Amino acid sequence: MTNSPTATTAPAVAAPAVTGPVREHALALPAAELPAYVYDLGALRAHAEAVRETLPERVELYYAAKANPEPEVLTALAPYVDGFEVSSGGELAHVAKAVPGRPLAFGGPGKTPAETAAALAAGVARFHVESRHELRMLTALSAERPAKAPPVDVLLRFNLPLSEGALRTSALSMGGRPTPFGLDPSEADDVMRYLTGGSCPRLRLRGVHAHLASGLGAGATLAVAESVVAWSVRLFERHGVPLHEVNVGGGMTVDYADPAARFDWGGYGAGLARLTAAHPDLRLRIEPGRAMTAYCGWYATEVLDVKRSHGEDFAVVRGGTHHLRTPATRGHDQPCAVLPVAGWPHPWPRPAARGGRATVAGQLCTPKDVLARGVPAPGLRAGDRLVFALAGAYAWNISHHDFLMHPRPGFHFLDG
Repeated sequence: MTNSPTATTAPAVAAPAVTGPVREHALALPAAELPAYVYDLGALRAHAEAVRETLPERVELYYAAKANPEPEVLTALAPYVDGFEVSSGGELAHVAKAVPGRPLAFGGPGKTPAETAAALAAGVARFHVESRHELRMLTALSAERPAKAPPVDVLLRFNLPLSEGALRTSALSMGGRPTPFGLDPSEADDVMRYLTGGSCPRLRLRGVHAHLASGLGAGATLAVAESVVAWSVRLFERHGVPLHEVNVGGGMTVDYADPAARFDWGGYGAGLARLTAAHPDLRLRIEPGRAMTAYCGWYATEVLDVKRSHGEDFAVVRGGTHHLRTPATRGHDQPCAVLPVAGWPHPWPRPAARGGRATVAGQLCTPKDVLARGVPAPGLRAGDRLVFALAGAYAWNISHHDFLMHPRPGFHFLDG
């Protein structure tokens, strides 16, 4: 018997493929230090560089910090992005500290006066205005700035129409239907007259923001971008105002059912090149979050027990959806790989699966605490390690950490 886990010669599970550094680290961690988030920063940099290379000139890349705001992740991304999008006063302060001096765009509904004042003081690069109320608040607060302060650059966020196909296939829709996001298109002309009529001399209208849907493939994402640009051009031409920028948002799909699949950044970048060529004076901006960081993060844990219930094998692991909430919120099975461990340090028998598949559940007192169902796991035993892929975005930072007061996971950043 040994307390140090080592891989056995059992056949490897097909998918997802675990990077070498993550596999070694997940097996080397003592059981008491599990569960743990393991981030492969080298893989993150390589992915970010590849995405950057697909984007044409006049397309800026802002990272949506809400997807994963860990300082090490922000620092790794900094050389490859033009700025960061933040959606609260807390994110604003956090990102400004982690990557000082980088351009910030401040978005999100429900901005408070205190948050808006803090963003003005921090000199954010763009304000994404979500409502008439926000516009009036920003007008009043900007008027309190010193006379020599530069104008406040504004993008108007609109809840624009979406095609039926995009509504049907998107994982989340922020536009195209009643939502709390953005201005209604029916308000567009009144808001434009307000901004261009001299009522707010400290604000400078730059263009339009429209993040309408998440979880779309490259073709659908490009079609949304084209429709947003066309709508924005018509609006600004109608008012005789130059359109400088259009932010077409993020939402590039991440396929949890196929962790090897990737958004077609090459095809999307080629489409954006055609779009910018058709509008030579226009700058585009995109704001991916999940599609940038999901692939670099893994949630590593240990099987505590294997039991059979009504003909089905269950593997109970350290941690659960209070650490990795995405399977519960999105209703999917988080892709995972089994790392068999030879040693068993206890004097009692080692539980093992009787079938070829297992449902992986956590330690919470709720039947909703399920990370994955039907995981190929022949011979799975207590003490084996599981590593869940695509855990680099919307994982720890959106989870209900303190339910049942289990220990918090560790965070490990592999670099080099």
